[in-house]
Amino acid sequence: MYWNFKLPVEIEFGVGIVDKISSILEKQNLNNGIIISSPFSIRNGLAKKIMESSGGRITHIYSKIVPNPTIENVDECAKVIKENNIAFAISLGGGSPLDCAKAACSLCKTDDSITEYMYGRKIFTNTCIPLIAIPTTAGTGSEVTNVAVISDPVANKKLPIVSNNFYPKLAIVDPKLTVSVPRQVTASTGLDVLSQALEGYWSKNHQPICDAAAISAAKLVMDSLEKAYMDGENIDARTKMCEASLLAGIAFSIPKTSGPHVCSYPLTSIYNVPHGEACALTLDKFLLINADAENGRLHNFARAIGLQDAYELADHILQLKRNLGMRTTITEIGIKETEIEELVKLCKHNNLKLNPVPITDELLTEMFKSLV
Repeated sequence: MYWNFKLPVEIEFGVGIVDKISSILEKQNLNNGIIISSPFSIRNGLAKKIMESSGGRITHIYSKIVPNPTIENVDECAKVIKENNIAFAISLGGGSPLDCAKAACSLCKTDDSITEYMYGRKIFTNTCIPLIAIPTTAGTGSEVTNVAVISDPVANKKLPIVSNNFYPKLAIVDPKLTVSVPRQVTASTGLDVLSQALEGYWSKNHQPICDAAAISAAKLVMDSLEKAYMDGENIDARTKMCEASLLAGIAFSIPKTSGPHVCSYPLTSIYNVPHGEACALTLDKFLLINADAENGRLHNFARAIGLQDAYELADHILQLKRNLGMRTTITEIGIKETEIEELVKLCKHNNLKLNPVPITDELLTEMFKSLV
C-alpha cells in the first residue's frame, strides 16, 4: 500500500489565543493585511477588535461575504486586495469567509474571474499572498485544507476548487470565538465535521494518518456536539468540537469527500439547506450503502468509537440529527418525490467516484425515495 501525507499549515490552538494576534503577526513578519469576514463579525465587533489589536498590521476589512460565497464575492475581494497592495489576509468566520479568502488570495495575482478556475479552464500557479485562518465555527475544518467551494448563482451550481495555494500559512483556533455561535449553526457545522470524518475514512483514497484523524474527530463529535448545542458556553465542549473540526479537516484533506458532500451541493444551492445539514441529510444512508465495503472497514470505525457496527452508527447519526433539530427527510426540505429525478441529475461530481461502492443514478434515486 502506497500513501503520502502533507499538511503545510502551522496551527496555534488555545482558549484566548486570538488575543495574541499582534505578537503572532510580528513573529510572522506580516504587515498591511486585510480581514475577510462575514457581516456578522462586523456586527458583533470581533473584526474591529482584531484589527485594533494588530498593532497597525491589519489595515483593511472586506465583509461582504454571503453564505456560500459567490463568484462576485471572490472577484470583488481580489480586486480590493490588488487595489490596496495588500500583503496578507486573515479569514474570520466560518467556511464561507475562508472559502472566499482562499480563492481571492490567489486570484488577486491574476487578471481573471474565479469562473476560469471553477470550471477548469485555468489552474492557479503557485503565486498567492499568505492567508491566516481564524475560524469562529467548529465545522468546516477548512483551516487545514486546500479546498474552496464557490457558488455560481446564475447556473445554480456550487463547485469545489482545489489548489495547494489554498493551504493557509497559519491557523489560529480559539474555542472562545465559537461560544456565541447560534445553536442551529453549532448543530449544522458539527454534523459537517462528522460527515468529513466519515467520508475521508471511507474514501477510496484513505490512508493511515487521515484514518486516525477521522476516528478521533468522530469520537469527539459523538461525545461533545450535543453538549455544545445545549450549552453554548460549555467551553470544554466547544474546545473538543474545535479539536474535532481540525482533525476532520486533516481526515479529508487528502482522501477528499464523496457522496454526502456531492449531494449537498444542489441541496444548498437550490433548496437553501445549510451546508452541514445538507451533508448530514444523506450521511447515515451512505453509511448503510458503504457499510460492508472493503471488508467492512466501517464496522471497525464504529467499534473504534464505542459502537457495535456501522449499522448501529447509522442509527446513532439519525438520532443525533433529530436531537439537534435537523431535518431528516426531503419532504421537510420542500422537495417533492416528483423532483427526485432532477435532483439525482444534479448530484454529479468527480468526487462521487471516491465512494467505495459505485454510485449509480438508480442507487441515488432509491436513496432519495427512502428520505421522503
